[in-house]
Amino acid sequence: MNRDHILAYALPALVAVAVVLGWEWAVAAFEVQPFVLPAPSAIVAAGIENWSSLMASAWITIRTTLAAFAIALTLGVALAVIFSQSRMIERAFLPYAVTLQVTPIVAIAPLVAIWVGLDNGETAVLVLAVIVAFFPILANTTLGLRSADRQLHELFDLYRATRWQRLVRLQFPAALPYLLAGMKIAGGLALIGTVVAELSAGTGTSTGLAWRISEGTNRLQMAKVFAALALLSAIGIAIYALLSWIERQALKRWHESARPRE
Repeated sequence: MNRDHILAYALPALVAVAVVLGWEWAVAAFEVQPFVLPAPSAIVAAGIENWSSLMASAWITIRTTLAAFAIALTLGVALAVIFSQSRMIERAFLPYAVTLQVTPIVAIAPLVAIWVGLDNGETAVLVLAVIVAFFPILANTTLGLRSADRQLHELFDLYRATRWQRLVRLQFPAALPYLLAGMKIAGGLALIGTVVAELSAGTGTSTGLAWRISEGTNRLQMAKVFAALALLSAIGIAIYALLSWIERQALKRWHESARPRE
């Protein structure tokens, strides 16, 4: 591991340590009340004390996030392929996809909760998370499928390639960097959508981390709230890191964006 790699990990770690120490000192020095801002030591203690319930809720949030991401990925890629093959279909349906994307999720959460049934809180959260994560994959993949080199299209015309051969051997490879970039965005949005949906449409049957945050806030258990927030941040970082690793592995052999700089 060279010096740049060491600094890439060491500097953020040093900043984190400095922030935590300064936070701990400030809370004690200014006698900040725990229900306003708990000290890091209190947050760690609350996390240990509520470990079982927090991890159970974290698993519900992770499960819903991954399911929403998988569904959004499948639907987004499938619809992008259809859009890339027919401009007429794209013109007919793209405005509705855009409308769905720009509609605030908190505005439609009560409707979705009613439509799927008030006893199906997890299903409502899943549907809302899919809506949030869907559009970046659709938009990026559609753009990528349309970004193949025109001269290569002419070469495929020369060899009389079928539409399927053109899609698999030319358009999909050209779209892969765009798709992977859209996946990195959608992974974070799936988590955000899950959390927002849990807060706005969740019920006692959907006890993810957002539900724990709402519960802790109502009871002024702010240390527990911050512990749940820390878990959410860790989940988001893990999702981004995993998708970034997949992107590097998929592109490192042939795409400029993944090659190491000299």
